[in-house]
Amino acid sequence: MSGITQWAHRIGALAGWHRTCVALGLGALSAAALPPLYAVPVLLIAFPGLVWLLEGAPGWRRAFRDGWWFGFGHFIGGLYWIANSLLVDAAQWAWLIPFAVLCIPAVLAFYTAAVAVLVQRAATTTGGILILGAGWTLAEWLRGQLFTGFPWNPIGSVWAFSDLAIQPAAAIGVFGLGFITVIAAATPAAFRLDTARARWAIPLCGAAMIGGLFAYGAARLPAGDIATVPDVVLRIVQPNIPQHLKWRRDYRDRHVQTLLRLSRQTSNRRVTHLIWPETAVPFVPSVDEAGRSLIAAAVPEGGLLFTGAIRTTPRGVLPFRIWNSLHAIDRSGRIVATYDKFHLVPFGEYMPLGNWLGLNKLTAGRTDFSAGPGPVTLTLPGLPALSPLVCYEIIFPGNVTAAQEPGVRRPGWLLNVTNDGWFGTSSGPFQHLVAARFRAVEQGLPVIRAANTGISAVIDPYGRSAAQIGLGRQGVIDAPLPRAVTDGVLYPFSGNWPILGICSLLILWAFRRKKFCKNTVF
Repeated sequence: MSGITQWAHRIGALAGWHRTCVALGLGALSAAALPPLYAVPVLLIAFPGLVWLLEGAPGWRRAFRDGWWFGFGHFIGGLYWIANSLLVDAAQWAWLIPFAVLCIPAVLAFYTAAVAVLVQRAATTTGGILILGAGWTLAEWLRGQLFTGFPWNPIGSVWAFSDLAIQPAAAIGVFGLGFITVIAAATPAAFRLDTARARWAIPLCGAAMIGGLFAYGAARLPAGDIATVPDVVLRIVQPNIPQHLKWRRDYRDRHVQTLLRLSRQTSNRRVTHLIWPETAVPFVPSVDEAGRSLIAAAVPEGGLLFTGAIRTTPRGVLPFRIWNSLHAIDRSGRIVATYDKFHLVPFGEYMPLGNWLGLNKLTAGRTDFSAGPGPVTLTLPGLPALSPLVCYEIIFPGNVTAAQEPGVRRPGWLLNVTNDGWFGTSSGPFQHLVAARFRAVEQGLPVIRAANTGISAVIDPYGRSAAQIGLGRQGVIDAPLPRAVTDGVLYPFSGNWPILGICSLLILWAFRRKKFCKNTVF
């Protein structure tokens, strides 16, 4: 163990660019644990290394810089795929790639920098491990709330390779799972302690925490198939239309015919409802009756077509506004329900300070999208009540269903339509799918996901993909709708507040115990 102790002191004593490179490298290494690589063991190096680095920080300013460089490496590794969206129209937007790939991680890294300061002020290695878990969890929650929110790649998502390990999210959510993950992964930092009892007891506690995740999942997952909604068979259509061709006028008829051809394929099951991706149709159904009639001809008798589409104010109505919407259309061509996306993507659907900067959003058209009122529950004939979500609205834990009020039915499933064609064959679409799987576990609801270029999937309420179409492929899924479950599903009612309370109490306890002292070295 003396070798580990020497390494710990050596890392903590680093200075200058050597220290910066180690912090940056540890952060980038931690990103390898995220989907789709799932190299989870690297966290046993990255987080202890961060603790040791902060042990040697002489003050909070040095700790702040260490945490910032760690976060910068972590977020570059997890979000590099943002560059792909700027290559769709490379002639106009490729010049922004260095700014997007570097500036977004640079801003997000301030969250980890703040956490590092908290850890540096702890007076013991054990306290540092606990505060790292608590601070990281609070920072992830804040990252999902501030500045429109961006809770992409929470650290708990590293367990998505295992159906067993993600089951605790039904009770504590992905943030609670992340809290356990950070603490357990950081416990090897205790190997540098002098007392044999603490040196082994703390890492063994971390191993027991990870074992507990799998044990909980083994106890929760059902042995057999889960129940499905009778007389409902959904057809999910993945047209795989390249993003650079999607809005070209000379291709629009071809795109519609592709959707209709896939929707009319024969099946050994009687399909009752069709689901098309985000902005699937290249026209505005709310004002184009001829276009609606054309696509309505593919709707099964007595069923509905759910399609993402642009919605606009009627002709002649000012001010002119547009929405990113989901329509439910019956066989007669009537729009029976509409949902407007409420959580818009900055730069993609609206340009922050666009008037001042003289820039338009990255997507087609000059007009910014308007936001809808928020999550809604749609009740439609022949189907359980549903909560629609467009694109990355699925990544926000605790904000995917309408607030529960007396007399309002809880939805029986989540419908997520998206267009991940912007991100090519990068990690982005895989990470987006993982977010949908976690929402299924947290809510105890199946998620039906239709993506333009993939990955479309039927996700059962335990977060398992019952069927899916791979990235960059064209095809359909014909599948029954799984029923919702209630066993062990506490998160919809408690939300993130229990785990946020625990994290806050841990930090307050550290203050009251005077574990935080100015310029303390571990």
